Amino acid sequence: MKPRYKRYLRLNLISILFLVVSFISVTLAWFAYSGLRKVSTEIGIKAWNIEFKKDEQVISNDIVISLDEISPGMATVSEIVKIRNLGDSNANIKYEIESARILDEDEYMVDGEVIFSNQVEDIISHNYPFHININLSKNYALAQGDESDFEVSISWPLDSGDNVLDSFWGNKAYEFQQMEEDRKDLNPEYEIRPSIKIVISVTAEQYLEVDTDSDIRYNLGDTILFDVVNSSICSTISSTCLETYVIDKNNTLGDNTITLLPDLDTISEFGVYANYNSILSTITTGWTVNTRPLLVSDLLKIISADIFDSLLIRNDLSDLVIGNLKYDDRMNIEINRAISGNGYYQFINEKFSYLHTVNCYWTNSEYDSSNAFAVKSIDETNSKIYGEDKTTTCNIVPIIIANKINLE
Repeated sequence: MKPRYKRYLRLNLISILFLVVSFISVTLAWFAYSGLRKVSTEIGIKAWNIEFKKDEQVISNDIVISLDEISPGMATVSEIVKIRNLGDSNANIKYEIESARILDEDEYMVDGEVIFSNQVEDIISHNYPFHININLSKNYALAQGDESDFEVSISWPLDSGDNVLDSFWGNKAYEFQQMEEDRKDLNPEYEIRPSIKIVISVTAEQYLEVDTDSDIRYNLGDTILFDVVNSSICSTISSTCLETYVIDKNNTLGDNTITLLPDLDTISEFGVYANYNSILSTITTGWTVNTRPLLVSDLLKIISADIFDSLLIRNDLSDLVIGNLKYDDRMNIEINRAISGNGYYQFINEKFSYLHTVNCYWTNSEYDSSNAFAVKSIDETNSKIYGEDKTTTCNIVPIIIANKINLE
């Protein structure tokens, strides 16, 4: 009997089909969108009206968008559906992968016991030479016109780094396609199966203000003026009233704290990496709020939210969309991949303006024995997270862990 799933796979020259149950269908040849899978209503009290728009056109039933081809080295393919809440009730928006089939070799049936949706999402994001990433810009849409973006990107770097496995799975894909065509020849009514089929369930439900719901007050990148001595919000920027930015990807109502990054132009303490801890202590002397060092994982959690243009760049290999880093030990695997490939991460300044700085800033994460991870701009368009020589003088900034009760 074949194993239910395998962790490390490679595949070449295939077609891929995504089906979103009664909502979104995606293939490498086409994308299609339709209405809600299910909704919650308060009959006679509040109206429920969720609208889907693509390219400023309201979507009803199915819309098909053709793509010319899919191949190694292709430009990243991306699609965005705007989910607009025109009703009177706030809405939670979520998605889950229900199943995935890869040729006739591997099948993932999400059951919540043996294998989970986030596990399959991690596999399709990282374990093949093509990479499928899914993202919601927000996990909610407020009533009366608020929006969230459902995003899909598909990328296929030219150089995967393992030509043997690329060829092996390319042959497997060819054999599968030939088998399907032979079946069609024998039976004209036979419907040829895609090489890969992924079923995704997307739902919009009423926002009930339970602990697992997103805290709508604190979104990634939101600005908060925070007094680090009084440990409270403030109104005028000063030496203690700092402009800070929320760096939690999805802070929930059940979270008691919020993670804040001070404006990088505000903190001017600097030094070599060996003095990181002593400089951080100097900066936070007199502060009453909880703090900790900035880590490279903090930065990657932020920039990986962009599934289109946040990239891992390595010598002699194609640029790679960073993608989903949420499952299990994927964050550490990703960081080690950058280090082993002498690589760095690149992101667009416009999307993460609070990380854009012409000065280098240390994280408290080592790159190797001679270098540590730092962040600075490349130019006006892009910035990078990279290995900086430990003897370089860079700025240092603390992370603030603020109690929500002090922000009310």
